[in-house]
Amino acid sequence: MTVKRSTLFLALFPFASGYLLSYLLRAVNAVVAPDLVSEFGVGPAELGLLTSAYLLAFSAFQLPLGVLLDRYGARRVQSCLLLVAALGCLGFALAPNFIGLFSARAMIGLGFSAGLMASYKSSSVWVPLERRSLANTAIMSMGALGIVIATEPTALLSAAIGWRNVFFILTATIVAVAAFIFLAVPEKPNVTAGTPLVQQWGELVAILKLPLFWRVAPLLGLTAGIPIAYQTLWAGPWFRDVMGLAPLDVARHLFWMAVAFMIGILTVGVVADYLQRRGVGPMQTFYGFLVLHAMAQLLIVFQVVALAFPAWLVLAAIGQVAILAFPWFATQVGENLSGRSNATINFAMFVAAFATQYGVGLVIDCFAPTETGYDQQAYVWAFGICLALQVLAALWYVWPRKVTA
Repeated sequence: MTVKRSTLFLALFPFASGYLLSYLLRAVNAVVAPDLVSEFGVGPAELGLLTSAYLLAFSAFQLPLGVLLDRYGARRVQSCLLLVAALGCLGFALAPNFIGLFSARAMIGLGFSAGLMASYKSSSVWVPLERRSLANTAIMSMGALGIVIATEPTALLSAAIGWRNVFFILTATIVAVAAFIFLAVPEKPNVTAGTPLVQQWGELVAILKLPLFWRVAPLLGLTAGIPIAYQTLWAGPWFRDVMGLAPLDVARHLFWMAVAFMIGILTVGVVADYLQRRGVGPMQTFYGFLVLHAMAQLLIVFQVVALAFPAWLVLAAIGQVAILAFPWFATQVGENLSGRSNATINFAMFVAAFATQYGVGLVIDCFAPTETGYDQQAYVWAFGICLALQVLAALWYVWPRKVTA
């Protein structure tokens, strides 16, 4: 399959712009959290619940999203959903209380639920399979730019004009990107558009019943979802309470984590592309990176302060290495089901991210707060449990099984 570069650019870049905004809004609470705590008096469990409302709505819509992407195409689905995100962003800016914040945050999550999956769907249509890992990681690196913007730049802008005005600006930006996607993205005939909807849902259920799905979903979900929960919320309080950093220093550390994510995920794609052309499969490459993934978390769990920030940078850089498994899993279930197969794995990732954001807050709530924040031992227990779950998921994936027809 040969595609003009201009067509390929228009097929991928508008979606990458939407994904940038998706990650910006996913991570922005890590910076505006002190304002929310001060204005609304929320505790750690409530803060975790509020932030994870995005992930709750996001993950809940993944399965129907897969059907919609395969049936109507990424262009139509993503541009419509972004308008929902814009309404949520406007609601967040105007929210009078915690319930208003929670509802608006959930609407933002629903609106951005196709942020990455629409990009992957377009990639599956326009990019050859052997180059898809590189294309997908390039899109994800664009999303990482959203985290960069959501750190120190957003902190400075919020300090200058207030957090509510920041959300007004974001509302207008989301509407502009929705129009960009709808007007610029090329169309290709959709081979599944004429398939009965009942059949498409049946194929989705068939994917969820696959033994392979239940073998790989816990591993990919936890190893990707937990770093999302850390980087978009709990890394900031950790820097404050364990390393004793001031708010702007926290934002600066989050900024460098975002830069590491942007560079790291693109590097992962280049390495995987190089190895795949030499016969090394994506899952072998994934497992190699997973060793560094676990070592970085060990340093964070045990609060080795001298190496803590480098460990956070490593975790940010390779925290989304599970992206390598998306094209692989799609080939296992069928290319015509790529939207649904990607959505099932993404569903597992964001369920894990939601549970982690809320669960870490619940664990921290079990410890008495300090004068400046949360108890350091609370992080040891919360992050230690998360690491243990990832190790168990890795063992579950490699555990020998009988081959069945």
